[in-house]
Amino acid sequence: QAQLVESGGGLVQAGGSLKLSCAASGRTFSSGRTFNTYDIGWFRQAPGKEREFVADIGWSDAYTYYADSVKGRLAISRDNAKNTMYLQMNTLKPEDTAVYYCAAGRQDTTGVLVPNYWGQGTLVTVSS
Repeated sequence: QAQLVESGGGLVQAGGSLKLSCAASGRTFSSGRTFNTYDIGWFRQAPGKEREFVADIGWSDAYTYYADSVKGRLAISRDNAKNTMYLQMNTLKPEDTAVYYCAAGRQDTTGVLVPNYWGQGTLVTVSS
């Protein structure tokens, strides 16, 4: 069964850039569906805080939605041929420091992803 595996986290200075990747290993999830049939997205959890939504993209690549705190700085994309999603992060700030999780599920009526599957997370640390 497919699982989501993140990579690309690390330490970066404020103002810098980082690109996260999330690959689906395996052909189908436990639901029997494939990666390209799911809406996908990213969440993050900073130390001492609750997990929060960051960005998502529809299964057909036709619709993206971002949290206000990251609009204009982060960009989500997907490559269904590679079963992979990406999060390009630019102009990073210390408050972007968090564990970033990718997820697969469905977008709700507000555009926010409701996850069915999670990755294990990758740590992004932004130094001031």
